[in-house]
Amino acid sequence: MLKINKEDALNYHQQNPAGKIEVVPTKPVSTQLDLALAYSPGVAEPCKEIAANPDDVYKYTAKGNLVAVISNGTAVLGLGNIGPAASKPVMEGKGVLFKKFAGIDCFDIEIDATDPDEFIRVVKALEPTFGGINLEDIKAPECFAIETALREQMNIPLMHDDQHGTAIISSAALLSALEVVGKKIDEIQVVVSGAGAAAVSCLRLYLELGMKRENVVVFDKDGVIHPGRTDLAPLQMQFATDRPVTSLAEAMEGADFFLGLSAANVLAPELLLKMANDPIVFALANPDPEIAYELALSTREDIIMATGRSDHPNQVNNVLGFPYIFRGALDVRATEINEAMKLAAVHALTELAKEPVPDMVNKAYGDNTLTFGRTYLIPKPLDPRLITTLSPAVAKAAMESGVARIQITDWTAYEDELRARLGVNQKLMNRITSRARSAPKRVVYPEADNYKILKAAQIAHDEGIALPILLGRRERIEKIARENNLDLEGCQIIDILQEHEAKRDEYADLLFRKRQRKGMTLYEAKRLMRERNYFGAMMLDTGEADAYITGLTKDYGKSILPAFQIIGVEDGVQRAAGMYIVLHRKGPFFFADTTVNIDPTAEQLVDIIGLTARAVRFFDTEPRIAVLSYSNFGSNTGPLPDKMRRATELAKRRFPDLILDGEMQANTALNRHLLQEHYPFSELAEKGANTLIFPGLTSGNIAYKVLQEIGGAEVIGPVLMGMRKPVHILQLGASVRDIVNITAIAVSDAQTYNQPL
Repeated sequence: MLKINKEDALNYHQQNPAGKIEVVPTKPVSTQLDLALAYSPGVAEPCKEIAANPDDVYKYTAKGNLVAVISNGTAVLGLGNIGPAASKPVMEGKGVLFKKFAGIDCFDIEIDATDPDEFIRVVKALEPTFGGINLEDIKAPECFAIETALREQMNIPLMHDDQHGTAIISSAALLSALEVVGKKIDEIQVVVSGAGAAAVSCLRLYLELGMKRENVVVFDKDGVIHPGRTDLAPLQMQFATDRPVTSLAEAMEGADFFLGLSAANVLAPELLLKMANDPIVFALANPDPEIAYELALSTREDIIMATGRSDHPNQVNNVLGFPYIFRGALDVRATEINEAMKLAAVHALTELAKEPVPDMVNKAYGDNTLTFGRTYLIPKPLDPRLITTLSPAVAKAAMESGVARIQITDWTAYEDELRARLGVNQKLMNRITSRARSAPKRVVYPEADNYKILKAAQIAHDEGIALPILLGRRERIEKIARENNLDLEGCQIIDILQEHEAKRDEYADLLFRKRQRKGMTLYEAKRLMRERNYFGAMMLDTGEADAYITGLTKDYGKSILPAFQIIGVEDGVQRAAGMYIVLHRKGPFFFADTTVNIDPTAEQLVDIIGLTARAVRFFDTEPRIAVLSYSNFGSNTGPLPDKMRRATELAKRRFPDLILDGEMQANTALNRHLLQEHYPFSELAEKGANTLIFPGLTSGNIAYKVLQEIGGAEVIGPVLMGMRKPVHILQLGASVRDIVNITAIAVSDAQTYNQPL
């Protein structure tokens, strides 16, 4: 389980700018005309249009893509009633998930009101501002009355996700589980631990799916819910049972399905033995379930198990639902989120789980066995098909049930729009990190006397990404760890000067044999083996490490030299090359060569093109490659455009399957409308380029750094391509996050390195 350090969490939230969200203008505001259009006097025109036709608010403002995440902080995560201000980090986080998974903008609103009527009044007054309302972390039973009243009074989609998110995802998992074991929902006996908002909403949705109320027994902290109870809300009392049971043990006799939304370890293993054949157990308490996953499986071999944990199969995670449900509701301007829309989401999830799993998902989770069955009941959160499956299903249900105010007619175009809203950009590093976690490898860090390296190594170990090997003076490493409260348990420390003389001699002999005909003496080899970069590279070469990361404190050329001398390039490749991933709101772009080759020849550029195409596919993206120059398809002559033109011709012959064109200017490559208007013959005319091959290191290096500093892009890299084994050289002064990202890439590289070009 991932360990969260208090200082890390606080630093994450307080680093400048504080919090997790910001407002970014979507229109230019750089000239006097821009300002006059954005505000006075130009802004009066859309105001007048909206006054005349209120629906034009969707046309002229951001309302149609804006959701409020609203709470009063009375039931926050596992923290309870901590108040509205203390709940704000959670609400900001929910906004981040909306944006990340569905491209929906959010404002979080924390209301200082515990009285339901006051809360309802405040939220109702916000209707003109937002396209939808996500209620969050409001305690039961007040949450039931609040949501019911607001749904009746408001004409925009509204959902209390604590209730309905879990209900929708668990319903999909339940339908899948019942299909796997061959049972019918109207026949199963059900036991529920917990009677809060989520449990009640789950049961209500299960009834919609066909479950029989008389087959359900519910327990809360005070025991079984029976008709004599007077301490519960009407929505909870609708599940009171007349059965003469007083304990969980009695209720579990012959039960087919256990739903836990209560507390850790309330389900003893002996109670599982009382259940019917092929029992279904959803133990959803977080972070620790009602019964531990491993314990449940060791108790019953025939069990089907789901939890709320990401480290087990069948994670019931609300992020599978709410972003896409709101996306579909907003896109048809639904007046509410009704039962038809929730059920549509349930069935869409169930059907998607039966589809073949894309290779990028298999790689992300390191599991090529993902197929519909006991350990795969619902899709994985990183499945890119979720937005194009759930959102259209919800939108269609809204239209068919009469709550949609606009109609979608071209569903293919709508799916394209959904992909464009999100972009692969959002999930690229998520998939790489998940892939790394599936089979962590040994990563050697020669610069381990540096705080950033040690912090990144701790994170990589704690997240299950890598098995760090730290090279440096043991005393120095331990001192830095103590001073900065770092936990390096699980990280191997190697002090090559104090503890490993015999290993240094062994490595020196190997280096001498590699380089003896290139001017190196044994004396020099022994001297070099006292340097951590050489020792680390030899660990990788001999198989005592799986990947090698350096470069934080030295310039690129000095950092890469030991790797070139010891590891070398892979067979069939003339030279290595460097690539940066540029994450921009328009999508991910891949720049090469940005770090290694100063002025490559046309023939060398062909190698670079092949290496880059393979690397882009490694990141689950199909490369569309533009070979860049200051010329468009022969519009200028000269040594540089001639070189790039020649490289394009040679690359097309060597890699006929690639979408590749050039030579062309950078703006031409990235602007498909310009391509379609002036160069419709180009292979890139349909979609434009996502992979840019630069004439040399100078132009590539300048381009990514300009985008990083003033273009609003996040840059990941450099990714070193073409080495015989996984070697990656950091940017001088890279951040901890950069190092963790490169570690995930290095581990994923180590899992599959040396695939053919």
